[in-house]
Amino acid sequence: MDANGILQELITLSHELALESRQLVILGEGNTSADAGDGTFWIKASGCQLGNIDESGFSRVSYDAVRDLIGKGPLSEEQVEAGLMEVLADKTQRKPSVETFLHVLCLMQPDVKWVGHTHPISVLQILCSKLGAEPFLRHLFPDDIVVCGIAPLVIPYIDPGLALADTIREELQRYQEQHGHSPKIILMENHGLVALGKTSRDVLNISLMADKFARVLQGTYALGGPNYMSQKEVERIDNRLDEHYRRRMLASK
Repeated sequence: MDANGILQELITLSHELALESRQLVILGEGNTSADAGDGTFWIKASGCQLGNIDESGFSRVSYDAVRDLIGKGPLSEEQVEAGLMEVLADKTQRKPSVETFLHVLCLMQPDVKWVGHTHPISVLQILCSKLGAEPFLRHLFPDDIVVCGIAPLVIPYIDPGLALADTIREELQRYQEQHGHSPKIILMENHGLVALGKTSRDVLNISLMADKFARVLQGTYALGGPNYMSQKEVERIDNRLDEHYRRRMLASK
């Protein structure tokens, strides 16, 4: 698929994530990105809405330029604003989202080509509570393991932009060292959800399953609390050959 085809698929993904019935984002919340395959990636432009976004709502950004900007260390808000215009592969396009830094780090992970950052009401009801991300650290049902992976990456609330990117970079490295692969889901307390996928369908599936998990979890608290699966049961599901096959099939649909 060429860069324009990837952009069209990214527009479709954005519209899917923004369907009002799903309650994953409202107004200008959230952002999406995709690897263009040539050293650049598409990212939602600042201020655009995923629900009605079109080609003009995305900016094409240079991986190297964003990495260089992150490497410059602490920058003022004015320097960040100017830097976001400098990383554009096409200088006539709009300023990319301040979450460009988060997206580049996710897209640099092995097998990650698509990223969707949303603010699901169901997930935020938990991430904004005194429990934070803790209830998400264990599993309630097999499909959650199959789609969202064996463990999320959890990030405490940090100011969006370069400060968040610095922590994301460190925690992604730590996650890789611990698990030997990239996370499928990042939970940012008091902020939102990030889905990392090899395909656009991966990102949509992960986002929807995280929403389902949060809804089921809230229901369990009304009936005595969650009945989590054991670690042995979780590892069995994660390693079953038929579940590996199902993962591949789900990602391709």
